[in-house]
Amino acid sequence: MCYSAQVEQDYQRYVRAHGATLDIHAFVRLFRERRERPGLRIPKGMAQAFAALPGPEGDAIREALATWQREEAARLEQELFKQRKRLADAERKLQARTTRAATESRRIATSKVEWLRGKLDDLRRTTLAGADARIYPGHYCPVLVWEDGARVLKPMRYQCRPAGKPAFYDRKYPGTYNARRDNLEGFWKGQFGHSHGLVAMSAFYENVSRHRAEGRDLSPGEEEQNVVLEFRPEPAQEMLVACLWSRWEGPDGEELLSFAAITDEPPPEVAAAGHDRCVVPIRASNVDAWLDPGPDLAALHAILDDRERPYYEHRLAA
Repeated sequence: MCYSAQVEQDYQRYVRAHGATLDIHAFVRLFRERRERPGLRIPKGMAQAFAALPGPEGDAIREALATWQREEAARLEQELFKQRKRLADAERKLQARTTRAATESRRIATSKVEWLRGKLDDLRRTTLAGADARIYPGHYCPVLVWEDGARVLKPMRYQCRPAGKPAFYDRKYPGTYNARRDNLEGFWKGQFGHSHGLVAMSAFYENVSRHRAEGRDLSPGEEEQNVVLEFRPEPAQEMLVACLWSRWEGPDGEELLSFAAITDEPPPEVAAAGHDRCVVPIRASNVDAWLDPGPDLAALHAILDDRERPYYEHRLAA
């Protein structure tokens, strides 16, 4: 399963490279909603790209982003103050007498202080790093779709909640950030052949067992250990990865756009690295046929078969 991916966050590249228009109102709404939805996750790379948007829409995004950053910094600083006080209290108690409770409180507070300082530093950082374009389940990113006869770029959450399903589906089916090809006409029948998308991706990441990644069996007494591998196409390129998406509406009028990446059997080099799934890059010549699907499911499977087939180099993820 593609549990994480390096995706293109710069809307300008989508517009130039793929002839897409921008659903700017959806992006403005997303940045404004983040203040009221603590679990809404927008990668820093996407935030900075859209903060550079000119005109009144860009002004609205910059205002929403600045307000969120101030409020998030205040929340983190308040928690940091609380944990520093807890640490100081634990240190005073330990000076008088060593107890298990005070020792544990010092350990937890020290860890939380370090974590909170890191979060504040990251929040205030303005220079982008490679990880700022990486998404995980629950993160938002731009997705290319077909709307009113044209290619349109919309913000969507990476974990699909199918229309008509209850919100608890996110917890009941936590793996719905990927859509297995062998289940497209089963679990995903409401989306396959109806609502297709594409995500520009330069790398994907997978959890694998270390011994499988090293091409060996477990040694006697050795416990299985997980590692994360980064897979990049060689030569380096931007892949348009096939996705399914859905527009979910809640009983109170809440709207959620979300997507899942389609995965299929892996090429030999991915299988040899210890993983049993792989994303499906669509050929440029099939983009419109994929985004605007007809009722012929066999033709859609043919598009998935006629995929780009780069060689995937892999390495341990940083």
